[in-house]
Amino acid sequence: MSQSFDVKRVTAPQIAGRKGGAPIVALTAYHAHTAQIIDPHVDLLLVGDSLGMVMHGYETTVPVPLDLMIMHAQAVVRGSKHALVVVDMPFGSYEESPAVAFRNAARIMKETGAGAVKIEGGVHMAETIDYLTSRGIPVMGHIGLTPQAVNQIGSFKPQGRHRSEWAPFEEDAKAVAGAGAFAVVLEALAELLAARITKQISIPTVGIGASAECDGQILVLEDMLGLSPRVPKFVKEYAQLGDAIEGAVKAYSADVRRRAFPSDAHTYPMIDEDGGDDEDTKKTEMTGS
Repeated sequence: MSQSFDVKRVTAPQIAGRKGGAPIVALTAYHAHTAQIIDPHVDLLLVGDSLGMVMHGYETTVPVPLDLMIMHAQAVVRGSKHALVVVDMPFGSYEESPAVAFRNAARIMKETGAGAVKIEGGVHMAETIDYLTSRGIPVMGHIGLTPQAVNQIGSFKPQGRHRSEWAPFEEDAKAVAGAGAFAVVLEALAELLAARITKQISIPTVGIGASAECDGQILVLEDMLGLSPRVPKFVKEYAQLGDAIEGAVKAYSADVRRRAFPSDAHTYPMIDEDGGDDEDTKKTEMTGS
């Protein structure tokens, strides 16, 4: 006898159903703590391969290995309860063939508990997207500026700023939608082009440096919080935590150097087993290093 059950998280079909509806709110997340903080306020958490640049100091996303993506995705899933967790498939894990892509995507889904994967590329990845979606793996597409192709593109630059460049991006969007993706990220596309694509395809578009007319928006959390040293033009910084963190570190450093930290409030006194009131059992005298 089969049993019915409700999935408590947002699902890929629910995101797909938001086309033309209430805007989809998405942010990146790379570890459990931040995932727990932002989870109640977003519909989708993306474990982006941008973690290679944000957390591990790579200059691009290209060096990020699959195992690293899985490790961070496991943490994000553990830290969240509500949002759909989508995991980037890193460079080299899906381009070789649909079968290789399925093997790696299935590993991500099985080992992390995530609800979907994301793949960069349009027309040339449509066959792979179809292969995955027809075998039970929800796929989010990604067109426009595709960071994994930076060595071919030459730089992280906006795309489609001339009308003569629009056709390939429109074809990419249509191919991704036709292949069965439940949504597609439009990154660094000219505003008019992103708005046009949003009207042309049947699946939600999620913009990053694209258009307010997209069906949703996503930002890298650390960019939005002012923690990244190089913040793209399309990012609105909602907090200047970089300055606040630096100030806190300076204060901590000063307290340590003048032995003001830790104070009594931040240490554990000895327990006087004899019931006496000997000050030596409560605190040690600091004699210097």
